[in-house]
Amino acid sequence: MSSNQYLDIAISQAKMGRDEGGIPIGSVLVVGERIAGRGRNQRVQQGSATLHAEMHALESAGRLSAEDYANSIMVSTLSPCDMCSGAILLYGIPEVIVGESTTFQGPEEYLRSRGVKVTVINDAECVELMGEFIRRNPELWNEDIGV
Repeated sequence: MSSNQYLDIAISQAKMGRDEGGIPIGSVLVVGERIAGRGRNQRVQQGSATLHAEMHALESAGRLSAEDYANSIMVSTLSPCDMCSGAILLYGIPEVIVGESTTFQGPEEYLRSRGVKVTVINDAECVELMGEFIRRNPELWNEDIGV
């Protein structure tokens, strides 16, 4: 278990995605103290070009007010990519907690430069989930990150 209860939930989403044959990345959108949305990378399962874990968490949260977004935190098992970082900026989410950024690092410095608080935990379980997936599925991983 991690020291962050919301990261634990994101990790469980990542494992669900892995067990469905997808990419093991999970995310949780927290508004105040309440989980508003949970997500996992659904690109493989849904045949989607854009359904990353953060996008899935936003979608599952549904429409929220600007005030809700201003009081929210995005928790993700992996550093958000450019697309997901753009959504974080678009909705004014002020804080992102990243489970790990050793296997992939998105534009964290850009998020910080735009006023987003980014905390990278580098949780061992998150690193292992992605490392194992990348070793077993390099082509699928490269497709997911646009390489």
